[in-house]
Amino acid sequence: MKYEWIDEFLMVKPGIAKDLQEEWNWIRYQIDGKLFAAICRDDNNKPVYITLKLEPAEGEFWRSQYDDVIPGYYMNKVHWNSVKAEGEVPDDVVKGMLEKSYHIVFHSIPKKKQKEILEDAAKDDLISCCGSDCSTCYCYGKMCRGCNGVCGKVFHAGGKECAIYNCCRTKHCYYSCAECEKLPCDLILGTRDPKMTEEEFMKSVEERVSRLKGNK
Repeated sequence: MKYEWIDEFLMVKPGIAKDLQEEWNWIRYQIDGKLFAAICRDDNNKPVYITLKLEPAEGEFWRSQYDDVIPGYYMNKVHWNSVKAEGEVPDDVVKGMLEKSYHIVFHSIPKKKQKEILEDAAKDDLISCCGSDCSTCYCYGKMCRGCNGVCGKVFHAGGKECAIYNCCRTKHCYYSCAECEKLPCDLILGTRDPKMTEEEFMKSVEERVSRLKGNK
């Protein structure tokens, strides 16, 4: 298969489970039991298609752009699409399609479950959802276990979720602010430490945005 990176690319995403559907000989990638991608193989275990879910208009767009993107193989033809495993669709396009499929299905499961998955995936991550590196904070290891470790209820928020954490993880069920088109938003821009100059603060915001986009 041309896209050998798929398994590694998908398995690092929060909440992923993988199995083999023996009857169809499909390697399936699921979130909370819901399929969002599959590697469809022939009788010789050779990958033939990568099947994924997209919004109907986007699926139609990619089918019009590449002959190697076809209506979903043995799936609903409106919502599902299949990419030929030995086709000529660029890697970055396939990655983008898989990313979209993951988010479509992830956001279709109950919000409570979404939040559980995100918090479980983030508990050992010292990069907060807003891009701050908690390991560099003077409070880390003393009065705080890091934003992810305390589920956003940092000491300076008075026992409540920090506003950025609440917006990102609780309200929108994003893993990080990198998934938001408004980054950096007014919430982030309104959190300047009084000890920092405006120039220092904006530089820190740029670093956080760069860190998030690099980890997306």
